[in-house]
Amino acid sequence: MIQAALKTEDRADCRKGAYIREKYEQLKESEPKIRARNAAEEMGFSEGELVAAHVGHGNTRLTCDVEAVLPAIKECGHVMALTRNEACVHERKGEYDNFSASKHGRMHMGLFVNPDIDLRLFFNHWQHAFAVVEGDAEDPRRSIQFFDKSGTAVHKIYMTHKSDIAAYDTIVERFTDDNQIDEMVTEAYDAPAADLPDSEIDWEGFRTTWENLKDTHDFFPMLRKFKVGRQQAFRKIGEDFAYRIDNASLRKTLELARDKECEIMVFVGNRGCIQIHSGPVKKLVEHGPWYNVLDPMFNLHLREDMIAETWVSKKPTEDGIVTAVELFAEDGSIIATLFGKRKPGIPELTLWREIVDDLEPLKQA
Repeated sequence: MIQAALKTEDRADCRKGAYIREKYEQLKESEPKIRARNAAEEMGFSEGELVAAHVGHGNTRLTCDVEAVLPAIKECGHVMALTRNEACVHERKGEYDNFSASKHGRMHMGLFVNPDIDLRLFFNHWQHAFAVVEGDAEDPRRSIQFFDKSGTAVHKIYMTHKSDIAAYDTIVERFTDDNQIDEMVTEAYDAPAADLPDSEIDWEGFRTTWENLKDTHDFFPMLRKFKVGRQQAFRKIGEDFAYRIDNASLRKTLELARDKECEIMVFVGNRGCIQIHSGPVKKLVEHGPWYNVLDPMFNLHLREDMIAETWVSKKPTEDGIVTAVELFAEDGSIIATLFGKRKPGIPELTLWREIVDDLEPLKQA
C-alpha cells in the first residue's frame, strides 16, 4: 500500500507535484488499470491534488471562469458529461447548449436545459478547473474537469470521437491560467450538522406545509424552514407521503422501467452539480457491487452495497402528486433520485406510478 509509505515525516512534502507524481507512478506499476480517483484515495490525496500534480505533464490549469468556460463547450459539439458522488457515476452524452447563470445573494448558480445535457450547477463549490489528457499518445482521452475546495470532482466533460478537438484545443488555449503551479491547496468541508431532535420540530406545521406544496422545487426550502433532515422528514410525515422500501428496489425499478418501456428521470449529484437523464433505460448489467445502465447515450454505475436506505416520497404539486424513489448513503447524503419522465404542467406518468406501486414497502418493526 502506497498510503503506508506516507509517514509523518513525509507530510511536509505531500503537496509537491513531483512527490505525488512519483508515488502515482509507483502505484501504477502494481495496479496498471487503477483509476485516478481510486489512485488518489490509495495514496492519501484528493483526486484534485493528483490532477494538479500533472500540470505541465499532460494537464493544464484553467481559469475557473465558469460563466465563460461552460458556454464555450458548445463549440466542441458531441461530448460526454460526467457527474458522480461516492456511490454513483452518471454519464450522459450530448451538446452543452442553452446555458444560463444567475446570482441570488451569495448563491451563484447555473443551468443547462436540454434533452440530453441537463444540469443544475452550484458554482460556489467550483474552485479549480483543468484540461486533462490521459491515455496513450495515439488515442488520448481529453477532458475538462472541475473540483471543489476539498479537491473532490464536481463535474467532468469528456471529448468523444464525435467531438471537435480543434474547438477543445482553442478552449484550452483561451482559458489557460497564467499560474501553472502543479499543486492544489485543499480545504476540508465542515461535517454536516446533526438533525434537531424530533421533539423540537413543529410537525403539525410541517405536515400542513407538505400537504400544500405547489412545486417539487419548494421541498428543500420547506425542509430548511422547519430545520428538518430529509430522512427525518420521511420517517415522521406519514406513509401517505413517504415510506421505506427494500434497497434492492433500485434494481427492480430499472428493470420494470425497461420492461414496461417507461421513460424515467435519473438525478445524480454532489455539492456542485446535479445531472439528469430523461428517457428510457434498456441495457442493465450487474458487475460486482455495481449495477449499471449501459445505453449508447446514458451510462449509470451505482454501488448497490452503499445504499443504506431507499424511500418512496410523494410531493403535491399543481400538476398532481409527483412520486420519487430516493436512495441514501450511510451518511445521509442522496445517492440518486428516480422519477417518471415529466415536465411542468404535465401530470405524472400513470405507468411510473404502476412501477412504484410494485415496490414492496418494508414492514415496520
